[in-house]
Amino acid sequence: MQIGNFSIAPGAALAPMAGFTDAACRRMAARHGAVYTISEMVSAKALTFGDKKSARLLRRGEDTPGPYGVQLFGAEPETMGQAAALIADKDFDFYDINMGCPAPKITSSGAGSKLMLDPELAGRIVAAVVQNGAGRPVTVKIRAGWDAQHVTAVEVAKACEAAGAAVIAVHARTREQMYQPGIDLDIIRQVKQAVSVPVLGNGDIVCHEDALAMVEATGCDGLMVGRAALGDPWLFGRIAAALRGEEIPPMPTLTQRMEAMRTQVYELCEEKGDWAAMPQARSQALHYMHGLRGAAGLRRACCALEHFEDLDALIERVYRENPLGE
Repeated sequence: MQIGNFSIAPGAALAPMAGFTDAACRRMAARHGAVYTISEMVSAKALTFGDKKSARLLRRGEDTPGPYGVQLFGAEPETMGQAAALIADKDFDFYDINMGCPAPKITSSGAGSKLMLDPELAGRIVAAVVQNGAGRPVTVKIRAGWDAQHVTAVEVAKACEAAGAAVIAVHARTREQMYQPGIDLDIIRQVKQAVSVPVLGNGDIVCHEDALAMVEATGCDGLMVGRAALGDPWLFGRIAAALRGEEIPPMPTLTQRMEAMRTQVYELCEEKGDWAAMPQARSQALHYMHGLRGAAGLRRACCALEHFEDLDALIERVYRENPLGE
């Protein structure tokens, strides 16, 4: 699969997730086989106002392998174009435009999945970023639509392609559905048939079998994985192996899981400092507790993390409660 002038190997990309896909999380995913990663979403308007916090979210992070994109959100083509131009000298490989976020604070401004109601506006936003992006590719993440009466993925995808989008990722639920119930694979199939640019399928991929089933059912060119990869970055390697027809790597050992968690939180603290990093580290650590004996108590302990040293105490407790690596 091609994104602009660079090739993407068969596998899955890490979906951008606000509050989760910081540089340390992206680095961990890329090390374990994510074919590319994307920043947390950043407000185009905030960038044009010179907001330093928003600008910091764009940083690639040192030693992060693979292609890296920055995700912008906004509802005004002119502002999106201005933001694209403002960050054109930063270290990233492509722009991504958020047309899928269902959060009310995003949709209330007309951005995110609210754009699924206006394919023409969606196209103009893509065109503005393409025109101001200094030649970098532009990808788009969309939803199936706004609600059951406005399933507009095909129309929006066609408008984005016409405006110059290089890749379209489809989360196969409407905004009304948020993250439940199950996805509609036929939406991804319809988008794939409607456009000539690569299409990524997204939603409900929790194992390599799900990935294979999505590709078979939709014909999509690639995949994007979000929540299921939190605490399990090895999922990317299993998906890549499945798509290549190779033997599936074994599930990680308990030691591997704890070492990965410690590395991720350590790097987060190195980049932000304990005070800023540990609140975010709590939510990251929660995902590494999935399936462990005593998980309920371990999750409560995650919520009490205040300093990096507390993480080592948590890991010791994990080993005590799971002496056989269960």
